[in-house]
Amino acid sequence: MAVKEEKRLSGFEKYLTFYVLLSIAAGILLGKTAPQVAERLDSFSIYQVSIPIAICLFFLMYPIMVKIDFSEVLKAAKTPKPVALTLFINWAIKPFTMYLIAYFFLGYLFKGFLPGTEIIKTGQEVELWRSYISGAILLGIAPCTAMVLMWSYLAKGNDGLTLVLVAINSLTMLVLYAPLGGLLLGINAMPIPWKTILFSVAIYVALPLIAGYFSRKWIIKAKGLEWFNKKFLHHLTPVSIIALLATLVLLFSFKGEVIIKNPLTILWIAIPLFIQTTFIFSLGYFVLARLLKLSYQDAAPSAMIGASNHFEVAIATATMLFGLSSGAALATVVGVLIEVPVMLMLVSISKRTCHLFEKCHLNLPQCKSKGRERKPCLTSGEI
Repeated sequence: MAVKEEKRLSGFEKYLTFYVLLSIAAGILLGKTAPQVAERLDSFSIYQVSIPIAICLFFLMYPIMVKIDFSEVLKAAKTPKPVALTLFINWAIKPFTMYLIAYFFLGYLFKGFLPGTEIIKTGQEVELWRSYISGAILLGIAPCTAMVLMWSYLAKGNDGLTLVLVAINSLTMLVLYAPLGGLLLGINAMPIPWKTILFSVAIYVALPLIAGYFSRKWIIKAKGLEWFNKKFLHHLTPVSIIALLATLVLLFSFKGEVIIKNPLTILWIAIPLFIQTTFIFSLGYFVLARLLKLSYQDAAPSAMIGASNHFEVAIATATMLFGLSSGAALATVVGVLIEVPVMLMLVSISKRTCHLFEKCHLNLPQCKSKGRERKPCLTSGEI
C-alpha cells in the first residue's frame, strides 16, 4: 500500500499571516511618517495606471499564470460538476449577492455612520457610502485566481483541479468583468468609464495571462517539462509571495492616514465583506457541492475560489476608476485586511467537516464521525 508523502508548509508559508500583517503595518507606517514617498510613487503613472503597483501585480500574477497548462482546460469536460459549480457561483450568484449585502449594510444599516461626500477621479461628487459599495462590487466580480492555490493547498484540495478552475475563471474574467462591473456600478449610480474598466482588465489580467502562456510554452520547448517544474517554478514561487507583500506595503502606504483616522469605517466595511465571504463559501461547500456529490478534494477548491476575491485586480481597478484616495479604493483594501484570516478560518472549517463528503481522501481525525464508528478518510495513495 503506497503512502503519499505529506506536504508541509515552509516556514515562510506557515507564518504568511504574520508577514501580511507586518507588511500592512509597514505600509501604514510609511504612509504616516513619509506621505511624500507614497505620493511620489503614485505619480509614476501612465493613463491612470500606477506603474509601481502594476509591476508588483504583474509579478504577483505571472507565477500563477505560468503554472497553468491551458491544454488542461480542454479536459474540463471530464470534471463538469466542479467547473459548473465555480462558474455558477462566481458569475451568476456572487456579484449580485455582494451588491445586495453591501447595499443593505453600507447603504441602509450603517449609512448613518458613513456621512459625507467625496470628489472622485471623474470630477463627480458622490456619497461616501455609495463609493464604499462600489469597492465591494469590484471585489464581488473578481473571483480569486492567485491566493486560492494557497487555500486549496492548505485544505488538501485537488491541486490539478484548482489550476483548471483558475484558468477558466481567468479567461471568464476577460469577458465578464467589465460588463458586470458596468452593470452593478450603474445600478449603484456611479460613473462608468468603460475605457478605464477595459484597460484595467487588459493590464491586470490579460497581460500576465498572455505572458504566462507563451513563456511556459517557450521554456518547456527549450529546457523540457522536468526542468520547468523542478527548477524554474521552484525559483519563481517566492517571487509571487514577495510581490504580494510589496503590493501590500505600497497600497497601505497610500491609505495609511485614512485607515488611522477612520478605524470604525474599516469595521463597517469589513462586516458585509465577511458575511459575503462566509455565505458564498457555505453555499458552494455545504449546499451545492454536496448536492452535486463532489469529493471533498473537489468541493473545497470549488467553494474557495468563489469565497476569496481577486483583491489585486479590484484594488487596481478602483484606483484607476475613482482615484487612490477614494472610498472605493479603501473598501477594496479592507478586502485585503480580512482575506487571509477569514480564508484560513474557512480552510480549518473545511478540514474539520471533510467527513460530510462520501468521497473524502484525507487521513484526518476529523473525518471520524463523533459517537459512531466510521473509517477515517484515506489518502489518495491508499485508494
